Order: sequence, then structure tokens, then C-alpha cells
Amino acid sequence: MTTQSISTAAYNRSAEELVRLDGLVKYFPVQKGFLRREDAQIHAVDGVDLRIFRNETLGLVGESGCGKSTLARLILRLEEPTSGSVHFEGADVAALNSRRMKQVRRKMQVIFQDPYSSLNPRRTVGSIIMEPLVIHRIGTRRQRIEKVAALMQEVGLRPEYSDRYPHEFSGGQRQRVGIARALALNPSLIIADEPVSALDVSIRSQVLNLLEDLQERYGLTYLFVSHDLSVVEHIADRVAVMYLGKIVEIGSRNDIYNNTLHPYTEALLSAVPVPDPAAERNRIILEGDVPSPMSPPPGCRFHPRCWLRIPICREIVPPLHDVGGGHAAACHVRAPAEISPR
Repeated sequence: MTTQSISTAAYNRSAEELVRLDGLVKYFPVQKGFLRREDAQIHAVDGVDLRIFRNETLGLVGESGCGKSTLARLILRLEEPTSGSVHFEGADVAALNSRRMKQVRRKMQVIFQDPYSSLNPRRTVGSIIMEPLVIHRIGTRRQRIEKVAALMQEVGLRPEYSDRYPHEFSGGQRQRVGIARALALNPSLIIADEPVSALDVSIRSQVLNLLEDLQERYGLTYLFVSHDLSVVEHIADRVAVMYLGKIVEIGSRNDIYNNTLHPYTEALLSAVPVPDPAAERNRIILEGDVPSPMSPPPGCRFHPRCWLRIPICREIVPPLHDVGGGHAAACHVRAPAEISPR
């Protein structure tokens, strides 16, 4: 059992495991020249072990380009892994044939970041919400129409608007259409990829509250991908922090926000705006730029920008070490673990 799997098991031993990622790796080839030969590889996801438990919300946070969306697409098998495995309800997703994969897709749905580009502008919202039912041949025509009306009511839209097109709705209403579509097949897991980042601030809380209400009503499990830690704090039960393709810290919401271990997490939290102009802030300004995912630094990937680095950080990749209660961090300084000699 890996260090990370120990930490997630310690989080809640009675929780049922829904998704398990073991040593998940995804490299994208970079091709150059007339013959399109592979010149380098982008290390989008690099050795991730992760557990998602049934009925929880796991927040996945990090800077743009750290691999969050790629990790979500690997779970959905919209991308094939370079190595490692994804298990959903005990089944190895990569080993499933097309017929079995279609059955599994009924239980895994996604809410996209842009509520406009994710909806077909040539189709009515009623037909968009009904499409999953048609693809999986669920119910009669009349039953599907009734299901669409019920789903629209469920997400706060009037059923008589089902004949309207996406451009006739506001951004928040379009995202509600996307949520209704994700709910159509009664899934177990919903991956929400930056679901409120394109919405006005006044609308975000309404959509977040809707997601929480639906989770309680239907027993949903969320993987909530975001770069906004203030949003994740509102909705997540556990939080995983990602940097350059690796999970650098994971723990309960309270652990991450009140007992931060990894310097990168600390820097992210220091950048969260506080709605009090008189409040004193200790903003951490990271030195240098984010290293290229084509040539990540040796040792700890954060060490070129870290103010706590010590010599070992440049040489050895720190394991994700559990410090207790399911709170784990990959840091030689704040969460030191025994390193096997080479």
C-alpha cells in the first residue's frame, strides 16, 4: 500500500471507495520536424495515487496547467493513461470493452467549465438534456419528455423553457442546463471541471448551493476541479492540491485551510482575497516561474520556488507522507518520511 493510499484510508475507514487511482501517469508527446518525430514529452500527470469515497466532495486545486483537467479526463477515459490504472466501483476502466464502458459512463458524468460552448447551439435545451436518455435507450418518448421536465424543475428552470435555445438563457441558467444533463442518467460520480469560474460572482453561490442540495438528495459524489480555493472551501469535504502533475498535499478541508503543511498550498492560500480592506495579509510571492512540464526539475518539483528548500529537496522526490488523520504532504521539511537508500 502506498503512502497516499494509507492517508486516504485513515481519512474514513468506514467510507466506501468509489474511485481509485494507482500510479496514474499521462505524458503527451511533443512532435517536431517534417517527419513529426517525438522530441519531448509533457508530464501532465505523473504518478498520482488517489482515492475518492462515495458521497464525498473532493476538491482538486492548483494553478492552471498543473494537470487537474487531464486527471479528470483520465478518470472519464476521455484520455488513455500512459501507465497506471483507474478503478471505478472496483472495475479497471482502461480494461473495459466498448459495451461495458458505455454502461460505466452512465454512472460517470461531467459538468464543463464553459456553460455555452458545452451546449449545442443548434439544439433546444430540452433535446440537450434528453440526449443521454436517447443514447442509452432509457424510457419511451413520453417518459423522456417527463424526465426532462422534472430535471429542469430540479435545477431551478421552468419546464416550458425546454423549447428554447442556449443563447436565450443567461450564463447561470445555461450551467443549470448542464447540471440537468449530468443528472439525467442518475450517476454516482459527477466531475465538475471549474463549474462556476465562468459565472458572475452573484450567481456562483446559487450554483454551489444547488450542487450541494443535489448531492444530499441523490447521494452524489463530486470531484470538484478548481483554481479558486475560496470556492473549494465552501463545497469540499477533502482537498487535494496539485503541482506540476503531482499531488503535493491532501487532507480534510479543515486540515488544508487551518493546518497547512506544504509551502505551495500556503502560497496559494495567501493569494485568496479577503473581503476586508483593513485586514492585514501576509502574501507569499513565489520566486521564479513555474518550471516547464516538458522538463520538470529533479527532486521536489516545487523546490526552485520554495523558501524552505534544503539540499535533499533538489535530489529526492518527497513521498506523500501521512502525518495523521488522513492529512498527507510531499515535503521533506514539514512532512519528512523515511527515504529508502538507493
